[in-house]
Amino acid sequence: MIVAAHERFLSGKPGGKRASLRFVDMSGCDLSRRDLSDADISASILDGARLVKAKLDRVNFFGSDLRKADLRGASLVRADLRGACLRGADLTQADLTQADFRIGQVAVPHPSKGLSATSHEHRHGQLDSAVLAGATLNESQMEDVTAFAADFTDCSMRGAKLSRANFKDANLSGVILDGADLGGTNFEGANLSYSVMTDVDLRGSRTSSTTDVTGIVAAPSAEAIARAPQLLAMIQANHLWCHTGGREGRPAILDGEDLRPLRGRLRGLRLSACSAKGAIMVGVDLTGAQMQGANLEGADLRGACFADADLRGIRLSQANLIKADLRDAVFAPLPISADRTTPGYLAHAKIRYAHAEGCDLTGAVLDGADLRGADFTGAYLDDASFKDAQLAAVVGLEETRPRRIKFV
Repeated sequence: MIVAAHERFLSGKPGGKRASLRFVDMSGCDLSRRDLSDADISASILDGARLVKAKLDRVNFFGSDLRKADLRGASLVRADLRGACLRGADLTQADLTQADFRIGQVAVPHPSKGLSATSHEHRHGQLDSAVLAGATLNESQMEDVTAFAADFTDCSMRGAKLSRANFKDANLSGVILDGADLGGTNFEGANLSYSVMTDVDLRGSRTSSTTDVTGIVAAPSAEAIARAPQLLAMIQANHLWCHTGGREGRPAILDGEDLRPLRGRLRGLRLSACSAKGAIMVGVDLTGAQMQGANLEGADLRGACFADADLRGIRLSQANLIKADLRDAVFAPLPISADRTTPGYLAHAKIRYAHAEGCDLTGAVLDGADLRGADFTGAYLDDASFKDAQLAAVVGLEETRPRRIKFV
């Protein structure tokens, strides 16, 4: 009744009332897919509760016990998690943008005198052994948080404040840490392999001989920054080539280049037939770009944005598209003659946790691709091939339009 009244309150319907669930024991309860945005659930117990895909934006969880809670796919944007315990919780693909995990001061009643004689304790946010694979923690406040042996695989933590946090033995493989504050952060024994660390200073962090830093993508080199104007000129020549039907300009050859210094300057450009094989394009914004027949095989496109882009006939085999934005992008076959087409080719690409809602993958080849945790809600997959693809925790395949999908 309280939750239903809160949902009426959020929608502005009569009889609505903001939920106040302070000091309530809700262990094991199921609130999956319910909307509790802006509710007060401070100092409550949700041990083992199910909150799958729940909407918990700006909820006050101050000092609450969420141990082993199931929060897969939940939205906790700007949630107050100060002093909360999330030990062993499953936050796979949760959205924790600007969430607050800082130290919370908690009043503790006296064992015999009760509330008449309280003491105050400072409690750290606790994520020990929690699973946050594919989660979004951009601009979150995680100072002093303890996340021993937690799993942050493929997380996005852009601009997060992680000073003095304890990530000892944690798995941060593939995490995006652009602009994060790592002063005094403990990475002893942590797995930081293939993480992205642009605008990050690791010198004040604690590492050890067992910290895995294999394949870290650091900030663009001075050479890459100096080369950016030349690369932009090549890209603009490609745009001109498309615009004039080949009379001026020419397709750009960007193989192996670092395009990150051009992060926001490629939106809406016409880049048909360009080649950027093996290029570093982490976080590059290609919203609305026209890249028909382009070759981006093996490119690092983690967190890149292809929303509304025309990608017909594109080649993305073995590319890294983890947490990329593919919403409403078109990967349909590209006509190359009166009776021939070439499909979008994404074989063996890494597309984990990508947003692919509403995209058109008609006839696309995704054989052997790693699609775990990707969201295809409302996508067009007619005649798409998923042979040997990894489909664990994929969202939306059962709701796609139309349905002729090749899995074998």
